Amino acid sequence: MNPTKVKSIISLFGPFLALIVVYAIFGALNPRFFTADVALNILTQTVIVATAAIGMTLIIIAGGIDLSVASILALCGVIAAWLVARHVDPVLVFCGTIAFGAFCGFCNGSVTVWMKLMPFIVTLGTMQIFRGSAKVFTNGTPINLPPEVTTWKAWMGGSGLPHGVWLMLGLVIFFTLILRYTRFGRHIYAVGSNELTATLCGLPVARIKIFVYSIGGAMAGLAALMNMAKSSQGDPTTAMGMELDIIAAVVIGGASLSGGEGSVLGALVGALLMTTIRNGCVMNGIPTPWTEVITGAIIVLAVIIDRLRHKRA
Repeated sequence: MNPTKVKSIISLFGPFLALIVVYAIFGALNPRFFTADVALNILTQTVIVATAAIGMTLIIIAGGIDLSVASILALCGVIAAWLVARHVDPVLVFCGTIAFGAFCGFCNGSVTVWMKLMPFIVTLGTMQIFRGSAKVFTNGTPINLPPEVTTWKAWMGGSGLPHGVWLMLGLVIFFTLILRYTRFGRHIYAVGSNELTATLCGLPVARIKIFVYSIGGAMAGLAALMNMAKSSQGDPTTAMGMELDIIAAVVIGGASLSGGEGSVLGALVGALLMTTIRNGCVMNGIPTPWTEVITGAIIVLAVIIDRLRHKRA
């Protein structure tokens, strides 16, 4: 078997094995953890982080980072809620919110590429710009959806699997196919592995990076719609600190912060692992501070494993 494929399988199997072990431990401590209702709750709670993590995966594979993803989510969320409150057609709200998120990502990518600035610094600045814009747009107060509007409830609630879960799984399959079997996917890995070599090979590096950041923004816009459907409001203060959860899900899933490695399926497993830990701690009466300690320790461990893997290589 190809050594690259073996490495990819191992990178994915590690987080998946960790997910199974953590799920089994919490289930042994509390048998209710194995019920279908809890499993459905974990899947539903994972949708927002996992959807945004799909776009972040592409950005990190390409050698970038986006600290503004949670702020884009908040800004897109208040715009979507504002449109819904004015009874705009749901299809227009859906498409418009995703398009606006893509525009925010396009701004991040354009400034990073054309000004040749570090993405960490650029997105640290736009994180404040987007979050502040959301607060200015709403005067710092949430925009509640009208009680008679029920179109969005099925996306994150209702009987059976919510629409958002199906959408998340569909996106994971779609982008996995894009990364593995298309020229664009191979170009993303090439740019993240060695940008100079990719340039010398004639790849449109600038265009690829901007497109990747735009996809990341679009996925943040989609996550904003799911967040609005879950909370029935657009809140400018929502998702505070969620950018760390999103990045952590990608890294835990086997992506390298150095670029050139990662998978969308791994990001989903990473997001599921974090959600499982939080739910397991709550159901077993573990205090919130200890939940944060455990989650942080897992993130640090994932980064250490990534570093050791690269040293060995």
